[in-house]
Amino acid sequence: HVQLVESGGGSVQAGGSLTLSCIGRGYVLSPYCMYWYRQAPGDERKAVARIDRDHRPTYADAVKGRLTISRADAESSMYLQMNNLKPEDTAMYYCAADSCYEGSEKYWGRGTQVTVSS
Repeated sequence: HVQLVESGGGSVQAGGSLTLSCIGRGYVLSPYCMYWYRQAPGDERKAVARIDRDHRPTYADAVKGRLTISRADAESSMYLQMNNLKPEDTAMYYCAADSCYEGSEKYWGRGTQVTVSS
């Protein structure tokens, strides 16, 4: 199955920026829809952004205008540019991929931690 590896997390102050990366190790990602999810302590995992095979993005309302998802299929990579970060963005961020059909199996990375201090 697809192996995904995230990187780029860290600790920043409110208003700062981070760029998360997700690489498909040994796999071509172009056939897949790609996602970024996040999970804060005590909360459920929630989708924050999605990009389909035609590079069309969608975002959760909480992040619109601040986060930008992109993909570089030739590099089997996906990115999440995060600007104007807020303390409520603090979470573990996960990269995921699926076949774009409802109910299709999702492949997950292990996550990268983002911490935003006020």
